[in-house]
Amino acid sequence: MKPTVALVGRPNVGKSTLFNRLTRSRDAIVADIPGLTRDRHYGHGRVGEKDYLVVDTGGFEPIAKDGILHEMAKQTLQAVDEADVVMFIVDGRNGLTAQDAVIADKLRRSGRKVWLVVNKAEGMNRAACTAEFFELGLGEPLPISASHGDGVRELMEEVLQDLPDTPEPETKAERHPRLAVVGRPNVGKSTLVNSILGEERVIAFDQPGTTRDSIHIDFERNGKPYTVVDTAGIRKRGKVTETIEKFSVIKTLQSAEDANVVVLVLDAHQEISDQDAAIAGFILESGRALVVAVNKWDALDSYQRDRIKREIDRKLQFLDFAKFHFISALHGKGVAGLFQSIDEAYAAAMAKLSTPRLTRVLLAAVQKQAPPKKGMFRPKMRYAHQGGVNPPIVVIHGAALDNVPESYVRYLARTFSDAFKLQGTPLRVQFKQTSNPYSEKD
Repeated sequence: MKPTVALVGRPNVGKSTLFNRLTRSRDAIVADIPGLTRDRHYGHGRVGEKDYLVVDTGGFEPIAKDGILHEMAKQTLQAVDEADVVMFIVDGRNGLTAQDAVIADKLRRSGRKVWLVVNKAEGMNRAACTAEFFELGLGEPLPISASHGDGVRELMEEVLQDLPDTPEPETKAERHPRLAVVGRPNVGKSTLVNSILGEERVIAFDQPGTTRDSIHIDFERNGKPYTVVDTAGIRKRGKVTETIEKFSVIKTLQSAEDANVVVLVLDAHQEISDQDAAIAGFILESGRALVVAVNKWDALDSYQRDRIKREIDRKLQFLDFAKFHFISALHGKGVAGLFQSIDEAYAAAMAKLSTPRLTRVLLAAVQKQAPPKKGMFRPKMRYAHQGGVNPPIVVIHGAALDNVPESYVRYLARTFSDAFKLQGTPLRVQFKQTSNPYSEKD
């Protein structure tokens, strides 16, 4: 699994700016359920050959006794508890504050490796802007500028150097399919797992928070081995009566990334929420094959069914590569068809694509619709080959490929998927520029 890095600090020290810098995107999953922090973001980062998950937490107010600030502090501590390392962000321009000292004390007790990062250090003398932060007792402060990018790459290389490398997903995929059942709390994930297994192997109650962690179960179906992972939508810490139960997003995302096929479970009794779309977006970004199960379908009348289908078309149109199944996990209706799509999605994710046929499909696509010019030059695409599986990657070789628009990349991806009938998996297109043999000649 990818290592997880949590960004922690008091409000307005630049955590979100650093998050956007690390992920190179403003897209992230938000744990937007009642009573939880709305600004807890999750995204992908990469330095060299190392991938990682990064978590942007809300402003940390550890001395708050109640209200939203107290709940935000609890959420931050949850992120710290689940992270591999913590980056404690402080403000180099405002200097050390009493609140920084309180946060440092909390982090020292967490048992996690903590990196002290002094943000907003652009244009400042390194020794001057870091000197007072030594008294926090968290080691040498590391100055950066999240907004300008100064020192960020060097920081992440140092943070990640002692963490294990991410295993290649193919190694596990080659043994047997690995399924992750994900979705918002209380949509019927554990019930669906029990229905797939044909027995009550995981606890399923009509109460958010039953699943405390991701549960891995090996089983066979029609003589073929599988592993299914029932992920935690809600994780309870402490008493069952605790008012706010904690949303264990990190382990769910890690389980999804470690899978070959993800089953996204939606609740037909509820509207398709922004959180559903955000989870689906993360799965798509991860490149995992996907099957969508719309659960509790049997209890809806025809009007309600039409309404939920319209919502799916409107909010989840970017999942057009995936099959949707309308099921009842409790009664087992539609589960057999769901499993057929899981097998198809896995086969598509692991498909071997021949170079001659890929090249023929590429040239036919270019002949049908040529890539647009950039200035005086039109991209020239000469041949294609497969660059990986889970998801399938098609590498296209040619010249002037630096500025192929995203719309044309999507066109090529759809064309390859249709030609090879890759139902249920996204397909990624990468370009490799052919060097100019005359570039170094006078």
